[in-house]
Amino acid sequence: MKLCFLVEEHYRHDGMPNEVIRQLQSWGHQVDVLRPGGSLLRMTEALRAGSHDAWVLKTVSGGPGLTLLEAAASAGLTTVNDARSIRRVRDKALAAAIGRSRGLPVPPTYAAARPELLAELPASEYPLVVKPADGSSGRAVHLVASPDRLAAMAPELAREGLLIAQPYVANSGIDLKVYCVDGEFYATERCSPLHPELGVRERRVPLPAEVAAIAGQVGAVYGLDLYGVDVLLGPDGPVVVDVNDFPSFRQVPDAVARVARAVLGLAGGGRAPVPAPVHVPATAGESA
Repeated sequence: MKLCFLVEEHYRHDGMPNEVIRQLQSWGHQVDVLRPGGSLLRMTEALRAGSHDAWVLKTVSGGPGLTLLEAAASAGLTTVNDARSIRRVRDKALAAAIGRSRGLPVPPTYAAARPELLAELPASEYPLVVKPADGSSGRAVHLVASPDRLAAMAPELAREGLLIAQPYVANSGIDLKVYCVDGEFYATERCSPLHPELGVRERRVPLPAEVAAIAGQVGAVYGLDLYGVDVLLGPDGPVVVDVNDFPSFRQVPDAVARVARAVLGLAGGGRAPVPAPVHVPATAGESA
């Protein structure tokens, strides 16, 4: 099988996906690597029909890789994940709207092109979590305690483009990260980016049945095969605070081989099995 991996400079030396690429090569598959952020893209030549069995994206949000992946999809080529699904979750404003409308426990979400527009939110919505709509890896996530603090942060936030704001959901400061690979779920716990002072190291933990049901519904709602879900346990139950396409899969046992096998299965036209969606009332995501 011949595969093309789109790998952003940010992940140039990262174990995921480089170890997956080496695993696929060791199994006898040809893997070409394009670095869309560090090379001239000859768009009209890169997508020759039949040149690759599948295209795989591992790039930062907002990078040029997704454009190339979408071009491949528009030419009828197989992509991992589906390019439209990646777009749905990389735009966090769009992801929140889709998720909440489909019954996922997503907090109420506001979007603003300029930080000063968030001043329209009533004081009762504070504290707020404010972050860029195209953020990734915990970049520029802020816990904003009051309208005065929001006003003071406006110059910093103005550099981030479209912003989203969500009422803070009271929690322990520990997030659950659920990874889905080849239809199986693995849970880890780690410090929330809002509470790095806790110093909790990421580790595997048992996956609660309620969270597993939500993670399965996430795949069905967004159309993802390889993904991660950030969940926090609020006073009203689990809350989905982020969804990532092709995450790190840290702490997943035998992650490299599992991801490599999943890529091959998806490249061959199959899809990793996803549990049937379980309806979760939207009100479960309301903050305390």
